[in-house]
Amino acid sequence: MSEYINNRQMRQKTIKDIIRQLHEGKTVDEVKTQFEEVFHGVSATEISEAEGALIAEGLPVEEVQKLCDVHAAVFKGSIEEIHQPEQPALIPGHPVHVLVKENKKISHILEKEIRPFLSLTAIDDPGAVEQLKTGVDQLKDLSIHYKKKENLYFPYMEKYGITAPPKVMWGVDDEIRAQVKEVAALLEGHSDQTETLIRKAQDMADKIEEMIFKEENIMVPMLLENLTQEEWKTIAEGSGEIGYMIEDVPQWEPKEADKVENAPTEPEAGIVKLPSGEMKTEELTALLNTLPFDITFVDKDDKVKYFSEGKNRAFPRTRTILGRNVSNCHPPASVHIVEKIVEDFKNGVKDEEDFWIRMGKKYILIRYYAVRSEAGEYLGVLEVTQDIDEIQNITGEKRLMSE
Repeated sequence: MSEYINNRQMRQKTIKDIIRQLHEGKTVDEVKTQFEEVFHGVSATEISEAEGALIAEGLPVEEVQKLCDVHAAVFKGSIEEIHQPEQPALIPGHPVHVLVKENKKISHILEKEIRPFLSLTAIDDPGAVEQLKTGVDQLKDLSIHYKKKENLYFPYMEKYGITAPPKVMWGVDDEIRAQVKEVAALLEGHSDQTETLIRKAQDMADKIEEMIFKEENIMVPMLLENLTQEEWKTIAEGSGEIGYMIEDVPQWEPKEADKVENAPTEPEAGIVKLPSGEMKTEELTALLNTLPFDITFVDKDDKVKYFSEGKNRAFPRTRTILGRNVSNCHPPASVHIVEKIVEDFKNGVKDEEDFWIRMGKKYILIRYYAVRSEAGEYLGVLEVTQDIDEIQNITGEKRLMSE
C-alpha cells in the first residue's frame, strides 16, 4: 500500500513539474519524452489533483487556463479508458448520453460545415462564405451546452472536492464563446481580412475540439466516479431548464435497483410562521414564484440557500447550485465583482449595488441587497433580477382594468 501511495505522489509531482515547465516556456515536444518515460497511463483524477495543488500553491487560475490546451495535448494519449465506463453514454436521456450526442453534433458542424472552407482556395468559392456563416451561426448554440456544464456538472464536482477543473474549463468556455462571436463578426467583413478570418476560425475549431476531449475524457470520468444515481437524475431534470442542442431528448429515470436507499425526499408541506403572519409551505412557494422578478438568497457563509422558480426567469437556475459557493456560480472573468460586492456588504461599506445589461430583446436589471438582522448582523445577500424592457416603455396613466 505504501508503495502505491508513494508512486501516486511521485506521479502527481511529475504532472505538476511538467505543467510548470510548460508554464515556463518549454514546448510540448520537450516535455513529452519526460512524460512518456514516467507514465504508462494517468487517471483524470490525478490530473485534477495536480491542477488543484498548483492553484492552492498560488498559481492563478488564469495561468492554468493558458496551459489547458497544451497539457491536454500531452495527456491525451494517456488517460486510462477504465475511467470512462461506457454504459451511461448508451442510455437514452442520461446526461452523459446527451452530452456525447451534443458533442457529436458539434464535431459534425466543425468537420462538415466549417473546416472544409478554411483555406484561401476554398474560401474563394462564391458560396463558401455563406456556408461558413451558416456553420458558425450553429455554433452559437454552444452556449446552451456550456451552460449545462457550468450550472449542473460543476456544482457536483465542487461538492466532491474537484475544484480546479471547473474553474479552468469555465474560463476556456468563455474564451470559446468570445471566439465564436469574433469569427462571426469577421465573416461580415471578410473581404480584406481573409487570412485573419481563416486563422481565427481554425483556432476556434481547435479549441472547441480540445474542449470536447476534456469533457468526455476528464470531466465525465470524474463525475462517474463520484455521483449517485439520484444526483444524475437531478442533472437530467435540470437540463430541460437550460435546453439542448439536440432534439427529442427522452426522459431518463434510474432503475429502481440503482436508486440510492434513503435518498432525500421533499419535505412535507407545513406552516411557516413569520412575525407578520403565517403561510403554508405550498402558499409561500407559490407566492415567491409568482413575483414578477427572480430572487436568490446567499447566506453569510457565501452559500446559495434559495432561489425562486418563476415562469419567466432572467437567468437559468438549477437546483444543483443549492449549497454552492456563490463565487463558483459566476464565470472566472467576473467573479471578482461578485466577491467585492459580498466583501463590501459584510464590512458594512455598502447595502446595495445595481447593474443593468442588454440580453437580446431583454433589458435586465440586477440588484444586490445586503440582508441584515434587526441588530444589524450580516445574514447574506439578496439578488433580484428583472426584465425591465416593457416597464421602461410605460407612459401616462392607467386607471381602468384591462378587458
